[in-house]
Amino acid sequence: MTVIGLCIFSLIASTSPAQALAVPEQFIKLAASPTLANPGILLVNPRDNQQLFSLDPDVQRAPASVMKLFSMTTTLSAFNPDMVFKTTLSSTNKSDTYLLAGSDDPWLTTDLSEEEQNNRAFSPSLFNSIIELHPEIKNITLEYKDVYALDIQALQKYFAGYLNITPVKVNNLNDATAELASIQSPPLSKIVEFTLLYSDNALADRLGRTAARAMGFTTDAAGLQAAFSKTLTDLGISPKGIHIYDGNGLSHQNRVSARQIVELLLAVRENPKFQAIVDGLPTSGETGTLKYRFVNDAPNAVGLVHAKTGWINTTISLAGFVTVGADQYVFAVVANHIRNLESARQAARVTIDQMLGTIAKPQK
Repeated sequence: MTVIGLCIFSLIASTSPAQALAVPEQFIKLAASPTLANPGILLVNPRDNQQLFSLDPDVQRAPASVMKLFSMTTTLSAFNPDMVFKTTLSSTNKSDTYLLAGSDDPWLTTDLSEEEQNNRAFSPSLFNSIIELHPEIKNITLEYKDVYALDIQALQKYFAGYLNITPVKVNNLNDATAELASIQSPPLSKIVEFTLLYSDNALADRLGRTAARAMGFTTDAAGLQAAFSKTLTDLGISPKGIHIYDGNGLSHQNRVSARQIVELLLAVRENPKFQAIVDGLPTSGETGTLKYRFVNDAPNAVGLVHAKTGWINTTISLAGFVTVGADQYVFAVVANHIRNLESARQAARVTIDQMLGTIAKPQK
């Protein structure tokens, strides 16, 4: 365990002398708590890039959903934040055959409640034109390109008993004769924000793999690793030791270090291209996956922590920014040796919240 017991708390301009205070003893005690079972922790003040506290920050660990920070950074490296995904339905020269042409839109849904609550692209609406023109139709062949097979299956299920859809995957759009309807997603930046705020696993994995393909890599684990490694390298971060198996962090085989997470966050906060990542982070006690955290166990930190949560059976993680007076420290905590019990996971969450609560202070 290495502890650099130096925190910089300054309420004045960075050009003025800063008042140096020790990291609170309670922070150090909580970091070493058995509830975290030897985690990886790194705390940095980006004002001067000073490492304030570290505990095995270079050990590669399964980060759980904190992995989404890597997939969203790769996504925004591959695509413009203003990009939208468009899906169109066209007729063909066969009266019972239609063509669904997409752009691998991860925002598609057949769930009406998701469409109403989150403005998701409601794919069944594309078929209204067919039903209006041919109310008697019962069977269609649906050629499709660049639409997820799972979304095609969802359409089949949605229309089951009313419209029988026989899907056929095609490699070109030559059969299209006239566009009947189209839908599109919100800008990519908004999808990234949603993905992080609610830790949406399907969106994160799809976006990560779509980005890998756009960067010239395959969409399997090897392609993801290559894409994420390139993103880190382009940002001046060493990808040494990382192992990537998915874009959402659900695999226990994923491996990144607390240092790589912090370095990624430091790079993201300095580049406007990645603003959606900063904007999408949940806020302690207020929004997203942090809405109910900190409220009881560290109430002084409510509204002062903006971070990505993560958990799988044996990992509890949190990484982001904590407001400390005039500064906003960058931190990562990855506890990947937690017992596979919800009580143990909850105890780890409480410890992390209380640890951050020892340093969180509102700006005056």
